[in-house]
Amino acid sequence: MLSLHVKLSVIIVNYNVKHFLKQCLESVFGATNLHEIEVFVVDNDSKDDSLEMVRKSFPEVKIIANKENVGFSTANNQAIKISEAKYVLLLNPDTIVETTTFEKVIKFMDENPDAGGLGVKMIDGNGNFLPESKRGLPTPKVAFYKIFGLSKLFPKSKKYGKYHLGYLNENKTHEIDVLSGAFMLLRKETLDNIGLLDEDFFMYGEDIDLSYRITKGGYKNYYLPTSTIIHYKGESTKKSSVNYVYVFYNAMAIFAKKHFGDSKAKSFSMLIKIAIFLRATLALFKRFFELIFLPVIDFSTLFFGLHFVKRFIQNENAVFHEHGFFHISFAIISLATIIFIHFSGGYDKPIRIQKVIKGVVLSSVFIAIIYLIINKLYLFTTTSALIGIGVSMFNLTAVRWILHLFKIKNYRINFSKKNIVIIGNKIESEKVKILVEHTQNNSSIIGIISPKKTTDESYLGEMKNLAELERKHHINEVIFCAKNVNYDEVIKNLIQFKDSNIEFRIAHTDEMFVLGSTNLNTSGELHIIKVEGIESVENKRNKRLIDFVFSSLFLIISPILFLFQKNKSRFFSNLKSVFVGNKSLVGYSKNSNSKLPKIKPGILSSSVLIPKKMDISKVNINRLNRIYAKDYSAIKDLKIIFNGMNKLGG
Repeated sequence: MLSLHVKLSVIIVNYNVKHFLKQCLESVFGATNLHEIEVFVVDNDSKDDSLEMVRKSFPEVKIIANKENVGFSTANNQAIKISEAKYVLLLNPDTIVETTTFEKVIKFMDENPDAGGLGVKMIDGNGNFLPESKRGLPTPKVAFYKIFGLSKLFPKSKKYGKYHLGYLNENKTHEIDVLSGAFMLLRKETLDNIGLLDEDFFMYGEDIDLSYRITKGGYKNYYLPTSTIIHYKGESTKKSSVNYVYVFYNAMAIFAKKHFGDSKAKSFSMLIKIAIFLRATLALFKRFFELIFLPVIDFSTLFFGLHFVKRFIQNENAVFHEHGFFHISFAIISLATIIFIHFSGGYDKPIRIQKVIKGVVLSSVFIAIIYLIINKLYLFTTTSALIGIGVSMFNLTAVRWILHLFKIKNYRINFSKKNIVIIGNKIESEKVKILVEHTQNNSSIIGIISPKKTTDESYLGEMKNLAELERKHHINEVIFCAKNVNYDEVIKNLIQFKDSNIEFRIAHTDEMFVLGSTNLNTSGELHIIKVEGIESVENKRNKRLIDFVFSSLFLIISPILFLFQKNKSRFFSNLKSVFVGNKSLVGYSKNSNSKLPKIKPGILSSSVLIPKKMDISKVNINRLNRIYAKDYSAIKDLKIIFNGMNKLGG
């Protein structure tokens, strides 16, 4: 039954995107009169405390908590069935709406009774227009052009560009075939007549199917550009993954089978199978190539570089030469160096030379220790070792310079520090400063910009003069304080600077996280900064590096170390598990809180640092684990390892 007081039912299906959901709900409640709206969050068994956040921060939200992931269509239908408004909005959690969005779309629907569905203009986290804001029906011919890239080659063509209707002006209102499921406003009366979302579609395709049924039911779908929303897109499903390729194209096959004739459906199904095979193969090849390209070049460079240094080696034992001793040794050294470069972040994008150098130095130290332990003969003199390190650094740096000079995508060197400005008041900005300094390297906060008019000279200037400030201070990144800058201003700035080199983030200081697109070329990937030390990519790598290095060393000296173990039964199996990556040398104390970030089971824990005279039962174990997770550092792990070396068999 429709309510006379509720004009709009907003339905958000959530799956493990807590931070985006919070941001989305803030924008939703900032865009409406609470008496005219009801908001549903349907959670598909998230494991990231999403529901706890909603209950705490948005008590007015109506929650449907599923015990399993039932898919997008089923979850939306659950809420639609109990919604009471004249209009239903299906909204993705990774979106931000303007304060006037609901007012504008409802007015349009009221004035156009033939409208069954409505979409709006969507931009990504860098302000770029998202072509899926308006789409055509994916007939076999249109799908063929899409699958084989013709629509991308000729986006403005009326023949080849029908999938995204690229020939239609993005700034004008149009009647369209297909709405985007990220923002899909529906007339409840229309749903009563044509039915709800088809639950055969688990994810993707349901918006195409529903849009088609709206037009078949005698209604029209419209695209309205007078309201703009941000759609970050891509957090729940990575667009380049094989799984995405399969699910997306399989959804198109389900649509064809349902709505086209048998002959067309069979042809379309065959086309889809070919597309799945080609796109999946291409996706696998691309990811594999990107993964091995630089390491393979590095390995070759190191291997042949070491042969160049070979003439400085003092020990020229002929037996070694006959058995390929140097070939094997150089291959092992080259492989070890690549592993250390990886753990040092040397293969991260953008490339940073200092991380490569760090990896070479660490690998050199590790290899030297191994040789000192297991080889009585000095394979290298000090001079030749230093030359080897120097040649390695020079060669690997030269490789990256060449890639950079040829402007090969994803292999550009990041030379300068990122100049960051924070837009907000001084209290919020100080919180953001702390957050950024803990989580972003190679960056410099050059000042604070006031979101409103000010005479305070401690600010760099005012937000309305951001363009002038950007030129003056060479700003690379802008972080908005969510408590001080409304989302309309964020959207306005994203659009204004979409063609610039500025990256934009939004900081939420109450839960200490920052959201935005990763960089200017990957609008679908997302950037989350959180002060949860053990979850950062760098700390995960450091932790694995410590495990690899020390488990290797401990295995080498295990005959001696074994004698000092309090519990010898699992000593060797523990070290083996750490070496292969099934366990970590340091983990949480027993009975840890399941809400903590997931890490591998540990042999030791921070409890080894508690004095013997203190009864462990009196220590709050969960608090101890939370501190370890939040304030994680490699130094802390090393301290725990050295204090617990006699407990590795426990």
